[in-house]
Amino acid sequence: MKSNLLKKHAKSFYWASFFLSRNTLNKCSSLYNFCRTLDDIVDVDDNLGVKKEIFSKFKKDFVNKNLDNQIIKDMWLVIDSENISKRIIMDLFDGIESDLKEKVVINSKKDLFIYSYRVAGTVGLMMSKILKVREKEALKGAIDLGIAMQLTNIARDVCEDKARNRQYVNHDFSSIQAIIDDSQAFYEKSFKSISSIPVKSRFSVIVARRVYRKIGDYILKQKNIDNYNKAGKIYVPVFEKVIQTFLSLIDFIKLLFIKNIDYDNQLNHNILEQEINLNERI
Repeated sequence: MKSNLLKKHAKSFYWASFFLSRNTLNKCSSLYNFCRTLDDIVDVDDNLGVKKEIFSKFKKDFVNKNLDNQIIKDMWLVIDSENISKRIIMDLFDGIESDLKEKVVINSKKDLFIYSYRVAGTVGLMMSKILKVREKEALKGAIDLGIAMQLTNIARDVCEDKARNRQYVNHDFSSIQAIIDDSQAFYEKSFKSISSIPVKSRFSVIVARRVYRKIGDYILKQKNIDNYNKAGKIYVPVFEKVIQTFLSLIDFIKLLFIKNIDYDNQLNHNILEQEINLNERI
């Protein structure tokens, strides 16, 4: 039952979830349901003042541990069992809340990366905790994977965001292409960190990384802004997911031979740390 929202709204993640144990999937679904609830508060077609009130109540209920709310109760069970820092959740709330404006405009790469950390890097970090990752360098890689996926989302949803009066990137194909290029760097930096995930859960993350990254390729296939505008929401078709799943087997074997993470994305993390102390979250 918990995976219903995952199946309905997150096709790429749902595909990858088949490779998780039932217990781990339940925890991931609790996290997804929590994040989806926050997203829906912001994205629902409603008066801004009403949305702010709903958001404020949900945040207050979370902070006060209102366990009458099943989604909050499930999330607190995950937080307590996996020892997730409350600072990470507050970062997520901050990111979601920044969308509660009449108009959202992001003008710099710094602001884009920080926003992407708050709404998705936090989720990658929490997911890694659920998957029993403990190494600090690997947790940084989990943040990178979350940011990479969010940049992919932003590149895919330019038209949808414009309709909601949000601009994370300029509505032209070169800007969209640049966001995909930025995402590729974060996808690359995240790879070695996956070797720290216990073997039984590792394949699921490898598949999710490959399938989600492929969305960027399908965006680039549009070649120009006119085709992009006409394409609607771009997904990876099933046959491509099957191909990427088989290719994930090669990644799985490669990761068996990685002994040291040698994290090397500090340049981008220095941008994040202008506002966020990542060591306190990790």
